[in-house]
Amino acid sequence: MVTGHVFIATSLDGFIARESGDIDWLLKHDQTGEDHGYDDFISDIDVIVMGRGTYEAVRGMGDWFYTRPVLVLSAQLARQAVPSELKGKVRFSAESPEQAMAMLQSEGARHAYVDGGRIIQSFLALDMIRDMVITRVPILLGCGRPLFGKGQRDVALAHKGTRSFPSGLVQSHYEVMI
Repeated sequence: MVTGHVFIATSLDGFIARESGDIDWLLKHDQTGEDHGYDDFISDIDVIVMGRGTYEAVRGMGDWFYTRPVLVLSAQLARQAVPSELKGKVRFSAESPEQAMAMLQSEGARHAYVDGGRIIQSFLALDMIRDMVITRVPILLGCGRPLFGKGQRDVALAHKGTRSFPSGLVQSHYEVMI
């Protein structure tokens, strides 16, 4: 079975982006040269699953930096062709999370990096996330796109560890108790 794993940053008040989708506040903190564990995390990942908003934000950052295949779950994008420079790196799909994970499993994937607020919320609601690494950035945005939406049922977590960085970032690792 393919397991879902989250590695994401939020503002201290729980937002992953501004209302506009802008993550300028995050990029300022990401230039400190600190190792926040992404390379170790991604080394065990077979595929990345993200939503349209995350895909569009990453596309706007310049060169494609993912080294793993990316599956973008979006009914809107599924009607379009993948840009030529991303062929073989990105696929668009209108499948449900369950269908997507079944497809990835049939292709031999074992670990999927699930990225993007709505996609993470969907996968959590379906008990398809095994663990989450959440890095809190020392900034209050006041409003924006939340990592966790309203109306979620209780999701029990087991704290696996927390570490802090000289830049003020605080990173916690949680296992999702299913």
